[in-house]
Amino acid sequence: MMSVNKRNRNIWIINEYAGSPYHGMVFRHYFLSRELIKYGYNVTIITASYSHFFSRLPNTNGRFTFENIDGINYVWIKVPKYKNSQDKKRVLKWFLFSYYLFTLPYTKISIPDVIIVSPSETLPVYPSFKISKKFNSKFIFEVRDIWPLTIIQLGGYSPNNPFIRILKHFERLGIEKSDLIISVLPSYGDYLKSQGFKKNFIYLPNGISLDEINRYENLDSKIKEMIPLNKFIVGYTGKLGISNALNNLIEAGKLLNKYKDISILIVGDGSEKDKLIKQANGFDNILFLPSIPKTQVQSMLKEFDVCYIGLPKKTLFRYGVSPNKLFEYMYAEKPILYSIDSKINLVDISNCGLTVEPENPQKTAEGILKFYQMSEEERKKIGRNGRKYILDNHTYEILGKKLNNIIKNI
Repeated sequence: MMSVNKRNRNIWIINEYAGSPYHGMVFRHYFLSRELIKYGYNVTIITASYSHFFSRLPNTNGRFTFENIDGINYVWIKVPKYKNSQDKKRVLKWFLFSYYLFTLPYTKISIPDVIIVSPSETLPVYPSFKISKKFNSKFIFEVRDIWPLTIIQLGGYSPNNPFIRILKHFERLGIEKSDLIISVLPSYGDYLKSQGFKKNFIYLPNGISLDEINRYENLDSKIKEMIPLNKFIVGYTGKLGISNALNNLIEAGKLLNKYKDISILIVGDGSEKDKLIKQANGFDNILFLPSIPKTQVQSMLKEFDVCYIGLPKKTLFRYGVSPNKLFEYMYAEKPILYSIDSKINLVDISNCGLTVEPENPQKTAEGILKFYQMSEEERKKIGRNGRKYILDNHTYEILGKKLNNIIKNI
């Protein structure tokens, strides 16, 4: 076991969407915790009993359920279930989760030396800060998405909406009161400056677990039969939501319909799937497959010639992105068509694909044709660049070592 500063031995990570490989996304804190344990930390993840990302719900009993998963102490806080990401009950969950943080049974949890709060919406910032004051813990504010800017730009809410103003207040509280800011967004410093803050932050991106990603399974035979044969496949895997800009890919597919050996393959489920299927109606070069287990994603990616990733054209994304699927694509050695307006672009940095203007079907179609006209060896070389970059920079072993140094130095 590696040495650790004893004053910082007990770490709490508060994230109501934290999952595990046994329950489903989000995986970031599970894998970072596994690495921190190697350095001698005692890690507790405080999360919610329900998330629309979960594929399997935890077994809970009462308001707080305690479970040890692969050496990590989980505290599941009982919250209401909701139908989907747009369900109003999801907002109720946000408030209840944050409220119940004030009532945590401290006698059953190791007193924290460091608290890392990693919210989506910013409500948990306040109780997390109050707990850090109670125990004189170091307080780390981790930003995965910029809220409330995300809901303003993607959800169309006014900055003057009373609820948005509450979220903004707690965002500022997290920035101002934190001992340290961490973000998965490489250009988050530009956002801090735009908001009038002079505080620095540390970039700690998402990544991949080599143990997990290499334990992949073959595709189910029924899914395998649905994949078109002898086609040049531009593929996407993951959630089919508003933020994934798949309408752009579909419109590009329509423009390419005359190329009979190019197929667009969209794999997954989500709130926008019915709309997207309707949008693609009448174009047999655009195909939809159901969601597959995470353990089969790498097998699916082997069937693709090019992987697509996109986001809406919003200034929000200029501060950077760190989508897990991008790292999965890069690890699979597939060239990537990147339709995101981000200031720092890993696809360009690693030379593993092409970048096109977001929400521009014509440019997206032209990008697909560039890949199509390349030799197979050219595409393989581009794909290998991505895998090398991921192995050099984005494994959780590397990220865990960085987080250990961050905690030691705080």
